[in-house]
Amino acid sequence: MVNLRNLDLNLLVTLDVLLAERNVTRAARRLSYSQPSVSVHLAKLRDIFGDPLLLPGPRGMQATARAEALRQPLREALESLERAVTPARPFNPAESEHTWRVAASDSSGSTILLPAMTAIRAAAPGTRLAVLDLVPSRLAKQAEQGEVDLAFHTVEDSPPGLRRRSLFTERYVLAGRVGHPRLRPQLTLAEFCELEHVMVSPDRGGFHGVTDDALAKAGLQRKVVLSVPHFLLMMSVLASTDLVAMLPSRLVRNTRTLQVIEPPVDVPGYEMVMLWHERSHRDPAHQWLREVIATPV
Repeated sequence: MVNLRNLDLNLLVTLDVLLAERNVTRAARRLSYSQPSVSVHLAKLRDIFGDPLLLPGPRGMQATARAEALRQPLREALESLERAVTPARPFNPAESEHTWRVAASDSSGSTILLPAMTAIRAAAPGTRLAVLDLVPSRLAKQAEQGEVDLAFHTVEDSPPGLRRRSLFTERYVLAGRVGHPRLRPQLTLAEFCELEHVMVSPDRGGFHGVTDDALAKAGLQRKVVLSVPHFLLMMSVLASTDLVAMLPSRLVRNTRTLQVIEPPVDVPGYEMVMLWHERSHRDPAHQWLREVIATPV
């Protein structure tokens, strides 16, 4: 059994060329070695494999049965190694068939991925994009294991150890259906608290969020009558009822079924970041996707 830990890769390269040329002089010229150096390599190879490998013949050197058995597997192994260590070629989106996996909430999917889709499809029509539910508690492990290429999350709650790039800082606005009888500019704080609110629950089923924290500092409380798990459902509720909601401004900036006003309470916004693992940081395809997503439309 040959111990690979003690095997000089240069010897295998020499053997590969010798098996192709069947001539020490031609092999030395092709390898840019001296003829004695190639002879020394051959002697070491014979000792390692316990076989003469190449014997003098009437038309050059003749391979032994052991050498013939080595020839094709050795060539394939060296070709694989060459591909592995060759610098990555520039990414060509027009020819790519990549499949990317991105973790996003319905909100970040709508405000980040959706605007980028036209550019991605136009430049890389052969690629595919899988959007997965964002599970913050699993994100670091998913990125480390290659299950997720990119993720979008608030900077405050992002897991440590991941690369990040800031995309934007978001603020909250108050939204309700067009024609809502009580939704108007310069709404007072008391009127705001009397409205019936719907919210996306950060803890799934809760009725308290950042807006409630801001109101509590002033000794006030709003009426949250509905808690939903996703923004998509919230938008439908707003369009068809008299409920109102505090929403990220980007989520409603092009919505015709809702009217949007500035809220009478100062609710802290958040910074949205793009996250990825170090393992894919220098990958050309990954770099291209990150740049497309981060480029404002």
